[in-house]
Amino acid sequence: MPTVEVSYKDLCSLVGKKLAIGELKNAIAYAKGEINSVDGDLLKIDIGDSNRPDLWSAEGIAREIKGRITEEKGLPKYEVKKSDISVKVDEKVNKVRPLTVCAVVRNLKIDKNVLSQIIQLQEKVAGTFGRSRKEVAIGIYDLKKIKAPIKYTTVKHNEIKFVPLDFEEELTPKEILEKHPKGKEFGHLLEGCEEYPIFIDSTNNVLSMPPIINSDYTGKVTEKTEEVFIECTGFDFKFLIPALNVIVSALADRKARVENVKIIYPDKAIFTPDLKPKKTFVEINYVNEVSGLKLNGKEICNLLEQARYQAKLKGEKIELLYPAYRQDIMHFRDVVEDVLISYGYDKIEPVYPKLVTVGCIAEKEVFSNKVAEIMISLGLQEILSYTLTNKENLFKKMNMKEERIVEIENPVSLNWNVFRNWLLPSIMEFYSHNQHVVYPQKIFEVGDVVLIDEEQDTKTKDVKKIAAGISDSKATYDEMLLILDAFLSSFKVKYKLKRAEHPSFIPGRVAEVLVNGKSVGLIGEIHPKVIKNWQLEMPVAGFEINLEEL
Repeated sequence: MPTVEVSYKDLCSLVGKKLAIGELKNAIAYAKGEINSVDGDLLKIDIGDSNRPDLWSAEGIAREIKGRITEEKGLPKYEVKKSDISVKVDEKVNKVRPLTVCAVVRNLKIDKNVLSQIIQLQEKVAGTFGRSRKEVAIGIYDLKKIKAPIKYTTVKHNEIKFVPLDFEEELTPKEILEKHPKGKEFGHLLEGCEEYPIFIDSTNNVLSMPPIINSDYTGKVTEKTEEVFIECTGFDFKFLIPALNVIVSALADRKARVENVKIIYPDKAIFTPDLKPKKTFVEINYVNEVSGLKLNGKEICNLLEQARYQAKLKGEKIELLYPAYRQDIMHFRDVVEDVLISYGYDKIEPVYPKLVTVGCIAEKEVFSNKVAEIMISLGLQEILSYTLTNKENLFKKMNMKEERIVEIENPVSLNWNVFRNWLLPSIMEFYSHNQHVVYPQKIFEVGDVVLIDEEQDTKTKDVKKIAAGISDSKATYDEMLLILDAFLSSFKVKYKLKRAEHPSFIPGRVAEVLVNGKSVGLIGEIHPKVIKNWQLEMPVAGFEINLEEL
């Protein structure tokens, strides 16, 4: 979860009310935050919601607090003026980083606190919400140093030179990836590209090479900067638009003037940002049913206005408007959550069920625990990873063609948008994050995968599996087979091995595991291409078994 740093005095100024640290600790809970430390004027605040980038700054926290403890309730109002700035998008960027949304912000009064929040919000949104700049990369520039119109296009590796941020010498795009710290850190996002994306103004003055680095001339915002040009680039508007709205809303809360930018694509033109509020509704009965409270319509409206909605009661339904910077309202339950936050979780009285039941561990879990004990006794360490993942991990990195799997309809992040259908990719991902740990690394996971089953009401079913792996310079099929044999022998399961082919394994070093003539899993040495895709240096051998077949 994001940790943000804010000035205590600046935060109180934004709230419009001086709060003692004890009072502030309670108030910050409304913004899903908790004060981690206090060092003089500096507060470190842990925000417990990765889906609310609007809360990752002093402005966002203050905005949320004000609705609960001051008279400023209801929908924040933002006005977007029209600017004379336009950005022309070259069709060449379609092959690299196709989309951008932009804004102009004027009448800025930047001090050290404002500057620190701009930089922090830019880094947090691009790093967390934007998946380390893959989905959202953000550039903020001194507008007075830019001559419109601006062009978003591509250039060849050595076609142009400019001085990147915090450098003194001019570099080509290729040299930036080789020499600049940000080029080394984020260069993989442009891997395989024949040309690199670039923003350039009408005087051929380079603004940036997204998603890597800004120009040192235009891309350095200081306390003397009075107006800025902001751009976000990526692949999907559902990430780009909220990211831009979060940043300009924060600056608007500082009394700055927001202006839109005309973005001219080859087939259309759009104007961004659009800070018009979004619409939804919720039924009174639904709120009470989910929350367990007994609230009337006016009470619910008041609680939602504290959460910065505009609420209008119409019979048994409440019509709502909510701010454009929020992208997390995907279901009526999200609205109920805001009702509960305003109401106060600590004020909810627990109700004990009247039905007396006796709980016990499910038989499947008892078996799973026994499996884990056996694997630990064989010298392997247990890991636990997420059931949600992405297609790149399941298929592309595993050298496989895509299959039909269970997907999330409206994912917040492309990193967590499908349910895994096998466990070995989770083993490989664990190895990719732990290359600094001593070898050999012997691990296993007992976990659920989600498979499509048209006969079920949900059209899906959960299946319990085990996957194990050895990562070491001497990891082999034979070493993995010893572990598999000991594991299955512990359950007195007789098995056979049958030569198999699988794109994730080395040909001739992979086999199917058969129990009673039925395939229950695979064992083998992971293909070098898969090792490279995960950026690993050590060989890996592994197996995966369907426990429910045992």
